[in-house]
Amino acid sequence: MRRIALFLLTNIAVLFLLSIVCRLLGIDQWAASRGLGGMTGLLVYAAVFGMGGAFISLAMSKWMAKMSTGARVIEQPQNEGERWLVDTVRRHAQNAGIGMPEVAIYDAPEMNAFATGMTKNSSLVAVSSGLLQQMDREQVSAVLAHEIGHVANGDMVTLTLVQGVLNTLVILAARLVGRAVDSWMSGGREREGGGGIGYFVSVMVLQLVFGLFASMIVMAFSRWREFRADAAGAKLAGRGAMISALQRLQANHGESTLPQTIAAFGISGHLASGFQRLFMSHPPLDERIAALQQQA
Repeated sequence: MRRIALFLLTNIAVLFLLSIVCRLLGIDQWAASRGLGGMTGLLVYAAVFGMGGAFISLAMSKWMAKMSTGARVIEQPQNEGERWLVDTVRRHAQNAGIGMPEVAIYDAPEMNAFATGMTKNSSLVAVSSGLLQQMDREQVSAVLAHEIGHVANGDMVTLTLVQGVLNTLVILAARLVGRAVDSWMSGGREREGGGGIGYFVSVMVLQLVFGLFASMIVMAFSRWREFRADAAGAKLAGRGAMISALQRLQANHGESTLPQTIAAFGISGHLASGFQRLFMSHPPLDERIAALQQQA
């Protein structure tokens, strides 16, 4: 429940900030002055904040990932292990038909890795020090292939599009219902200068409720893309190696220290049960292993 509470608190903070920004920038007045009133103005507003916010996050993803994890990009390999790491990423990237990503190492005790970036040819692949210490090279190669699979599949951009579309729909739906509630409370009278208290309370509450359902959809997509990345990893590094890497993760699965903003991009995610499973960014490792074992 702690993660759900964190999601709700984050959304409250974001919505409060957006409300202030809208008032300061006069988005509604700007739309009205250009003849974009009614549904068109609402769509412009929803798209600007829904899609815009998602793509700004994607554009900043590499920088944020490096800053939040303290990842050190390997500019010039300092030892044989770093040379092997860079060469392995380069080989997988060439076989996947993408540009060479930046390769980084970050200090963390658990076995984990992630990939992020704006485009397929401008990405970052980072591995934890714990993964390098606790996996053999065949397993590490499979993990790197999994992350390259995410990049080659365009998962970062696709996830951003899904999030942006859902953000837009949440903002739009909340305001449409809010207008209906406000109209009912005012007896159908038009209010000057925007909605009344019914509108603002309805919008705040409904954005949280609709946002919760939107998050379930985003996480469902995130779980699906993990199966695709596992399949890509199996193709690049070998199915046996990919299964072995996931089994190694399963044997020593612990709490991830990845920041919440990039946790969905890790090789494995948090465990959950019951209702909280709907908010898991990754499928259970046993399901991922079974999916690979069932491949022809």
